[in-house]
Amino acid sequence: MPDWVLTRRREIGERIRTARLHANLTQVQLGEHIGRDHRTVHRWEYGQRVPTLEDLLLLADALDVPLADLVR
Repeated sequence: MPDWVLTRRREIGERIRTARLHANLTQVQLGEHIGRDHRTVHRWEYGQRVPTLEDLLLLADALDVPLADLVR
C-alpha cells in the first residue's frame, strides 16, 4: 500500500477523534451511538482500520458534522 494511503487513513482518524472530543463523547459513547464497539472507534482514530462509507455516514450524523469534514 502506498505511503500516502496510510497518511490519509491517519488524517481521517484524527478528524474523527477531533470531532468526537468536540462533541464531548468518549470512544465508548460514540461506539454506542453508532452501534460499533469502542475498540473499532479506537482503530479508526489511530488509522489501524478504515471505516466503511456506512460507518462514516453514521459517524457524521452522531458527531453532527458534515461527512466532508471527516474525509476532506
